[in-house]
Amino acid sequence: MAKQSYDVIVVGAGAAGLMCASVAGQRGRRVLVLDHSDKLAEKIRISGGGRCNFTNLNIHPERYLSANPHFVRSALAQYSQWDFIKLVERHGIAYHEKTLGQLFCDDSAQQIIDLLDTECADGGVTRRLGCAIHSVARSDDGRFVLATAHGEFDAESLVVATGGLSIPAIGATPWGYRLAEQFGLAVTPLKPGLVPLTFDAAEQHAFGPLAGLSLDIAASLGKASFREQGLFTHKGVSGPAILQISSYWQAGQTIELDLLPSADAHHLLSQAAHSEQKLSNVLAQAWPKRFAVQWLAAQGVADAPMRQLSPKTLSALAAQIHAWPIRPGGTQGYKKAEVTVGGVDTRELSSKTLMANKVPGLFFVGEVVDVTGWLGGYNFQWAWSSGYVVGGRC
Repeated sequence: MAKQSYDVIVVGAGAAGLMCASVAGQRGRRVLVLDHSDKLAEKIRISGGGRCNFTNLNIHPERYLSANPHFVRSALAQYSQWDFIKLVERHGIAYHEKTLGQLFCDDSAQQIIDLLDTECADGGVTRRLGCAIHSVARSDDGRFVLATAHGEFDAESLVVATGGLSIPAIGATPWGYRLAEQFGLAVTPLKPGLVPLTFDAAEQHAFGPLAGLSLDIAASLGKASFREQGLFTHKGVSGPAILQISSYWQAGQTIELDLLPSADAHHLLSQAAHSEQKLSNVLAQAWPKRFAVQWLAAQGVADAPMRQLSPKTLSALAAQIHAWPIRPGGTQGYKKAEVTVGGVDTRELSSKTLMANKVPGLFFVGEVVDVTGWLGGYNFQWAWSSGYVVGGRC
């Protein structure tokens, strides 16, 4: 089979890859998209409960994690959330704000996939799904040569949009990181992000019975703090606040949970200080009763009538409520993670073009790069922004 030549080959038919391919194709580039999966943009399809949280009204560079916190600024400025919202509206997709600026399709995540599919078709993009890539090499004239299950292809530009390691059930692999290393580019340490945290055996025993119970909390680690729902699971804790803080957490660190962020625990307890009410009943004014009982038992605090508890005990308890330290045993791993923290080192890439500084024509977009957004549409916006930027230059 003869080698087939293109201007651009994009590896990865996900959010960033399809965005890049559509932009490049519409500027007249001959584009080929390759993906080992036989399904298009599977991560989009399952996102947001099937409705795709496609961006956020409150996109700011400060809401992205990276070894270089300024790296995202250029791409986000070149293609903002407002630009993608215009594209969504142009395709007639109805959407709504759910909470904290998060935008979801009214109907289905499939609408975002169809949008990208249509944009690629408008750009004459060729697509090969279910296509394993056996090797990538550089020819003497600087072109990228890919040997695949569908034959040999070459191109002037190669865009790596292969995502991270999260959700291996839909085909996540380390291919993009290995490709970067093949061309001498550094990859920062990788870990699961936006992921449920696990307790050690003793804490699982203590809080496992609360599985399914949610609570308004503020989770804090260093300067990072998130006020949203926390959820107890059979293995530990989850929910939006926990998922957010998990991206900042390193093994061995302690996270502080404010279990009553909307009230003053000291005031709540002192009001009933001399009453016959049991401590758990007072706390049940703010918490589900079964949480109050379980949490007090885990702290070794007697569920006694309030009048039997000293001011010192109540003061210490109030402090514990607003800063409950937990030291997770680990995470539920890439299987449950929404993203991968870490990736191709941003020092290896131009922030304006996302091209590798020492490998002309090689670009990296989306999750494979050391850029991780907050929960709530931030990572999709990075996919759109980085894909757009590279699509305009590759």
